[in-house]
Parts: sequence; structure tokens; C-alpha cells
Amino acid sequence: MLEIEVKTYEELTNEELYNLLQLRSQVFVVEQQCPYLDIDGKDINAVHILGKKNTKIVAYTRIFKPGVYFKNASISRVVVNVKYRNKEYGYQIIKVAITSINNLFNTSVIELSAQAYLKQFYINLGFNTLGNEYLEDNIPHIMMIKN
Repeated sequence: MLEIEVKTYEELTNEELYNLLQLRSQVFVVEQQCPYLDIDGKDINAVHILGKKNTKIVAYTRIFKPGVYFKNASISRVVVNVKYRNKEYGYQIIKVAITSINNLFNTSVIELSAQAYLKQFYINLGFNTLGNEYLEDNIPHIMMIKN
């Protein structure tokens, strides 16, 4: 089972911040061969959800209250270390993100910009598509919402 922690930016340790940024870079920049600026200035305003195995961050996402990233509350930077995929850690981290948004921001309406190949993953978690696919950093994405 994944140990999951929910922390504000101020609550993150230096090591946790370093490790989550390293994981995001490993997957979004190196593995997906997409040179873009992952450190987008939004982490300071996010609540961070860390999935750990033996104190190592192997899954991660961040959430935002309504109006910070999108009009509604939102989830972004969902990532699982390649060595830990197919263990349902992605589902676990998103379920905690949904619960955290409900509890912290008092809303159940959640938006996200999903990589298109993960559309069914998010549909399984109760999200619906909004509009057509579009390119974001040369990767097909689709807007999704959960009411």
C-alpha cells in the first residue's frame, strides 16, 4: 500500500520538494521527451500529494483551489515513477486528491488537463471530457471535469 501525505508548499521538506521535482522531470521531460519548464511558479499555491514507498516519493500530484489554475478546483502534474506503475498508485493518489479538494476547498467540481492517452483512467475516476483534444507542449491533451 502507498503511504500518502497531503502538504502545503510550506510544509514540504527541502528533500521532498527536490524529490518531487526530480520525479516530475524524470517523467514529463526525460521519459516523455518533452522539453518544457515544469517549474511553473504554481507549486507555491498548490497543495501537494505525495505517494511514498519506504520514504521515497513514487507517485505525486498537486491540487489547487478554484480560480488558481482553472476556474474550478483542479488537479495537475499527476505522475507515477515508471518502476511503480500498474500497482494502482495513480488511482490511489487521485482518490486522495479528490477527497482533499472536497475537504479543503469545499467543492466537488474538479477540472484537469489530461494527457489524452489517460482519458479512460480519468473516466474510471468519474471525470467527463470537455471539448476536443488539443496539443499542450506537443502532447495530445483533453480537458476533463468531475461534478
